[in-house]
Amino acid sequence: MQDASAPITHKRVLKIAVPIVLSNATVPILGAVDTGVVGQMGLAAPIGAVGMGAVILSAIYWIFGFLRMGTTGLAAQARGAGDTAETGALLMRGLLLGGAAGLFFILTQIWVFWGAFALSPASPEVEVLTRDYLEIRIWGAPATIALYAVTGWLIAIERTKGVFILQIWMNGLNIVLDLWFVLGLGWGVEGVAIATLIAEWTGLALGLWLCRSAFGGNQWRDWPRIFDPARLRRMMQVNRDIMIRSVLLTGSFTTFLFVGSDLGDVNLAANQVLLQFLEITAFALDGFAFSAEALVGAAVGAKDRYQVRRASVMASLWGVGGAFLLGAVFFLAGPSLIDVMSTSTEVRFAAREYLAWAALAPVIGVASWMFDGIYIGATWTRAMRQAMIQSVAIYVVALFVLVPWLGNHGLWAALMVLNIARGVTLGWRYPRLEAQIV
Repeated sequence: MQDASAPITHKRVLKIAVPIVLSNATVPILGAVDTGVVGQMGLAAPIGAVGMGAVILSAIYWIFGFLRMGTTGLAAQARGAGDTAETGALLMRGLLLGGAAGLFFILTQIWVFWGAFALSPASPEVEVLTRDYLEIRIWGAPATIALYAVTGWLIAIERTKGVFILQIWMNGLNIVLDLWFVLGLGWGVEGVAIATLIAEWTGLALGLWLCRSAFGGNQWRDWPRIFDPARLRRMMQVNRDIMIRSVLLTGSFTTFLFVGSDLGDVNLAANQVLLQFLEITAFALDGFAFSAEALVGAAVGAKDRYQVRRASVMASLWGVGGAFLLGAVFFLAGPSLIDVMSTSTEVRFAAREYLAWAALAPVIGVASWMFDGIYIGATWTRAMRQAMIQSVAIYVVALFVLVPWLGNHGLWAALMVLNIARGVTLGWRYPRLEAQIV
């Protein structure tokens, strides 16, 4: 494990970032295999059921993404302060919260699934298959949500190689079991669900083993500390702010899609293709943002203002470099990537027309991504929440002004305005973040 007080170097930044980038690269592969194996059944309904079920569960689990970010910031600060007991207690709080949330969804699954189908109705055949899928997958909820805390804790102690190992194990096992259960045993949609369920619970077991240093002493069962009201309130406040920020950010992208749907089917499809470039950007830049979370958090815990600035600058340098590289790749290789993602001549033509926006997005958005990492590490989550509220307000105004004037170009311009606003509102607050470190 890296010493929290070790010098912050480019090597240390990359040691955190690279495993995250590689880990993220495995995520789309699993979705493709899930779709591919059920596609071999020769029917449309199983493909739709697996896709719909995965989207419903992803939406439910996404709510608890704050658990990953909040655990990283708080645990990194405890580590920087040399508070081993609190570092272990934070992991236990996260595991208990994740387990309780998962149990809640298991107990309320009837109403959860009813609400999901009410919002996203499907054909009777697809709905039946989706319910079969969900009724198996929901038993993995405690493991999946608890894994957010495990991942956050591993990032905080700079063991992102463990995150990579965990992702490779879960996705690899899932793929092998998919092939066996669906193609070998003919279990269909239920086979995909069982494969994922096994991967989730074995993933949690592996994750706990990777976090075994937290269980070396008695801190993991120091119940007065784990349930200390002041520490619990602090954890809940951090997580609440992050959740509000995340809901607003997701709502902004959902609004982008809804507004785009009013601009015609071709523009909607072109936007969907180009949004994949933004997803690639997020996967790639996450590594450097996570570096900022871990390193800034440790420096804040140690009350070292110089190291906070050094961590922020060094992680951001790599983030900016990655953003410019991605922008260049999208600009040069974008037409070929578009052709891979769509065979429609109209969609290809439209996507090329708006490609410049997707190529600019990493460069324009990198400041917001990096400041998010810095603020999460510093647990300056209230400021991050306020900055998001301001940015979304500016984005809404931009939508009303630019879309009627410029159409789909205006829609993309408004999205760029959102990212610029996020970077500016967070950057404007940064000097105060440094000033409060004493």
